[in-house]
Amino acid sequence: MIVRPAQLTDLRALLTLAQRAGPGFTTLPANEERLSHRLRWAQRTFANQVEKADADYLFVLEDDDQQVIGISALSGAIGLREPWYNYRLGMTVNTSTDLGIRRQIPTLFLNNEMTGQSEVCSLFLHPDQRQGHNGRLLSVARLLFVAEYPQLFGEKLIAELRGSADEQGCSPFWDSLGRHFFKMDFSHADHLSGLGNKAFIAELMPRQPLYTCLLTEQAQAVIGKAHGNAEPARRILCAEGFSHQGYIDIFDAGPVIEARIPDIRAVRDSQTLALAIGTPDDHAPTWLIHNRRLENCRITAACAQLNGTHLLVDRLVAKRLQLQPGDSVRAVPLFKQQQQAAAA
Repeated sequence: MIVRPAQLTDLRALLTLAQRAGPGFTTLPANEERLSHRLRWAQRTFANQVEKADADYLFVLEDDDQQVIGISALSGAIGLREPWYNYRLGMTVNTSTDLGIRRQIPTLFLNNEMTGQSEVCSLFLHPDQRQGHNGRLLSVARLLFVAEYPQLFGEKLIAELRGSADEQGCSPFWDSLGRHFFKMDFSHADHLSGLGNKAFIAELMPRQPLYTCLLTEQAQAVIGKAHGNAEPARRILCAEGFSHQGYIDIFDAGPVIEARIPDIRAVRDSQTLALAIGTPDDHAPTWLIHNRRLENCRITAACAQLNGTHLLVDRLVAKRLQLQPGDSVRAVPLFKQQQQAAAA
């Protein structure tokens, strides 16, 4: 398996993935024109021809038969071209001394505080390929790319995880809150937001803090809770150092998790090493390996053996990375527990 930049020739494969992802995945629309535009923009991004505010690093996961089986992405800086809103969870304390009553009421504050940060997004792996290390490779490869090019990104990486919604696409949080101000169903509002049409949020959403006790019990229960399908992605990112700091999506109340880039494990613990070709021993850990290129970026996960300043891999791995012995790579063990074995 290899993670590489998406190309225009991947259009048909991405359309197939989009159809499997369904209508809720707004950043991967089953629309040839929109996908084609995004692919062209991604090519410009990897060629370093766009500003950080417009950067869309779109990756695909490709197997050894050159079949595209997954997609993931990084946004260079959110909120600089289009407004980027969330709610921040806070607390309002009301006290009546005469009555001896003190109430702590959870409160939602509309904000743009993530403006200028970078986002990991658009993660989707074909259901038939959700096995082995495929999901972790597709997700964490982006973090190793950031480790190589930190100047292209903000101070933090954030991930807006999908919140609770039923099979018909109805969100209890939206039904209890957003519907009152937008007069449209959840899927329509989410679709408009995915298209980049976010001005309507500022125009229609109240600016005053909102008390969560006024929401239905069902809506209160899903605040900050990730959809079951988003749990694997959440676990992977949290293992890398992401955490929920009280920000949620304004539509479905899914958690927005974040991490300072220097604190992310794959960034902090990655090393630059010289590639060596041979046969790693039977107990060699799995490493995430990046060929240190931008436009021709290639990242893979493979058994590798650390020998001083050299990383020993087999010939097929070097071929996947399009590298020769002695070439420089950036690498980190794929799992934290294997990192300790590699260092031993």
